[in-house]
Amino acid sequence: MHSLYLLLRVSPAALLLILCLQLGTNKAQEVEDTRKVLTLNLQLPQNARANEEVTVTLNVATQLRECMVIKAYLESNIPVEGSFNYKYTSCLCDSYPRNFFWDFQTNSSIVIKATVDVIRELGICPQDLAVIPIQANRFYSIRNLTVV
Repeated sequence: MHSLYLLLRVSPAALLLILCLQLGTNKAQEVEDTRKVLTLNLQLPQNARANEEVTVTLNVATQLRECMVIKAYLESNIPVEGSFNYKYTSCLCDSYPRNFFWDFQTNSSIVIKATVDVIRELGICPQDLAVIPIQANRFYSIRNLTVV
């Protein structure tokens, strides 16, 4: 009962100040939680001719302040020969998004999946200060390429 009496003696201005501080803290935590680990922008033509060279471009960026080691590669529903199978390993930091390119030929329509894994590997990022996200380590984007 004594503590309730002390609460009632607190001025309304002090209660308002505490409420504002609490709301401000919650808002700051929400902003921190909305940072995206990775954003992928996969670009390729929708249509191509049989045996025509196709260029696939993948732009990878992060909103995290820390750098991370990533491995980018393509997968498809049918086997594709050549540079389609190249795997790129790189350091990704918020101030330096990465672009990856693949040139290949195909004579049939395919579904292309660009995959980016956040991996643990030394010697890629400066001073080996790379982080690994706790929740998700694999990100992907899927597109169709129709061969006419």
